[in-house]
Amino acid sequence: MSAKQPPHRRCRNNSNVLELLHPGTFVTIDNHPNDLPPFQVIECRGGICLVRQQSWGQHVQWEVDHRRLRSA
Repeated sequence: MSAKQPPHRRCRNNSNVLELLHPGTFVTIDNHPNDLPPFQVIECRGGICLVRQQSWGQHVQWEVDHRRLRSA
């Protein structure tokens, strides 16, 4: 058995690689407007991340698919 992956399983770009987003990390979302501040990650679990804007307060959160987020 070869240590190399078969060609059909190789990742040729970063679209299949998910960043590790720790709580407190600031992120942007797909098509993030330039005038919108980055979101802060509260928690990521099971492919879903809870994020918030600092101006929203501690109890207002938004659930976003992990694949849509990038480190700011």
